[in-house]
Amino acid sequence: MSADPIKIVEVGPRDGLQNEKSIIPTETKIAFVDALSSSGLTEIEVSSFVSPKWVPQLADALEVFRGITRVPGVVYSALVPNEVGLDRAIEAKVDKISVFTAASETFSQKNVGASIAETIKRFRPVLQRSPVPVRGYVSTAFYCPYEGKIEPNAVVPVIEDLLEIGCVEISIGDTIGKAIPEEVTRLLEVTLDICPVEKIAMHFHDTFGNAIANSSASERMGVRVFDSSAGGIGGCPFAPGATGNVSTSALVRLFEGRTGISLEKLEEAAKIVRPFLTR
Repeated sequence: MSADPIKIVEVGPRDGLQNEKSIIPTETKIAFVDALSSSGLTEIEVSSFVSPKWVPQLADALEVFRGITRVPGVVYSALVPNEVGLDRAIEAKVDKISVFTAASETFSQKNVGASIAETIKRFRPVLQRSPVPVRGYVSTAFYCPYEGKIEPNAVVPVIEDLLEIGCVEISIGDTIGKAIPEEVTRLLEVTLDICPVEKIAMHFHDTFGNAIANSSASERMGVRVFDSSAGGIGGCPFAPGATGNVSTSALVRLFEGRTGISLEKLEEAAKIVRPFLTR
């Protein structure tokens, strides 16, 4: 392993909490983000400005953003599905936004009711208007719960489209946690032909216990940005059986001395939300 610094993007407050059926109090979410802010993390995905009809848990996104104590040097981001979401994100003074598409047509239809091409078209005005940097998520980049294995040649054009509309970072997601290191290496080999490694983040779920091995494989390919969730909470509400983002603590241990993040403070943060989790 190299000794280069590793950046961890904490997605627990958004990806970790979004499927919880019982609504977590807004003040608990604020306390969770504030605790994460003191851990040494430099980027936290705080919430999502999707329609409350689709993700009721995150209907309080604006209130959470208004309530958190922002630490200088920490980027506070949010998921934004369209221009309506962008307007709310601007009101919330987010530092960075994310848009979300897939490498599987079936997953895209079931997730957002649109084809991959339609999602990209929807994002174009968002990127044109956004006053802050935009990250692009590509979910189901390895396996889809409906279509099975996704080949790299289906993923590359989606990444190219996201770069073309102006995304500064691409987060490649193993949505159902089924990828193995050889598949990760293969996808990165073809992806790095069209995208600089500095723009790549990897987003692994640990459903089948492969997330750490997959993170190591990515690191060997030059990736230095990883998404994770404090306490390993969360999954995807639209992917049956997909539980558990890789734990932030597990990545901090894997990349020991390279993240600047305190394991003790991560655990303190996770304790704040744990009593409210049903999963």
